[in-house]
Amino acid sequence: MARREELSRFLKSVRARLDPGDLGLPAGGRRRVAGLRREEVALLSGMSVTWYTWFEQGREVKPSAPMLERLCKALKLTQEEREYLFALAQHRPPPLALAPDEMIRPAAQQMLDSLTLPAVIITEYWAVIGWNDIVTRIFRDYASYSEADRNLFKILVLGDAYREDEQTFRDMVRRLTARLKWDYSRAANAEFFEGLIEEMSEKSEMFREYWALPDVVAHFEGVHSLDVEGVGPIAFHHTSYALEEVPGQRLVIYTPNDPESAKKLKKLTK
Repeated sequence: MARREELSRFLKSVRARLDPGDLGLPAGGRRRVAGLRREEVALLSGMSVTWYTWFEQGREVKPSAPMLERLCKALKLTQEEREYLFALAQHRPPPLALAPDEMIRPAAQQMLDSLTLPAVIITEYWAVIGWNDIVTRIFRDYASYSEADRNLFKILVLGDAYREDEQTFRDMVRRLTARLKWDYSRAANAEFFEGLIEEMSEKSEMFREYWALPDVVAHFEGVHSLDVEGVGPIAFHHTSYALEEVPGQRLVIYTPNDPESAKKLKKLTK
């Protein structure tokens, strides 16, 4: 009951702060309260007036995610407010934002630059948007790629960097494909993933094989070895971490997987 009461209070407060004129609605006429009327919210979000009224009153109605997304748009909710509404209405986080933020925050880039380990920041669509100098020296220079080609999934699966050992490469592709399935299931922009899946199916027989399997992995993690010029092979263990400030972006950090690899990496970063 307390949660439904808070949902009702929240919805009333956010519609009260909106100016009808800013939304293309007639601003004239006598209004008993500030902001939008319930019927106006219903109109903007494509709902019936009765359904929205019941929802705002905290009755036991069960909105779908698309309905809530339309309501978020109609009420001009911030990302934090959108997450709050989903938590109150569905007791779960919302799907990833319809318009993913593909710009790296200055503070995030500063953090990357301060690390003594290779690290990148990618979006939920696997686009690499930030990296540090150690990554450039050890893995690849993402600045030399066009923005359209900075897709980490395609770079890893279609590139030649990890093909020296066939079984190790197969294990990596299988793991990455299982993770891609997880991201596909959660992303609001399914069209992007459908295009990527179609492209990968055309270009990679191995991808087609593993996409047909039921494997699904929810964590971006694994071990791989890379032959680095001047020092030889270095084994890295990579893990990813969600960036709380920007839903959908994640930080991937590569740490040496054994003492010998740590020694070689230290030599490179002196």
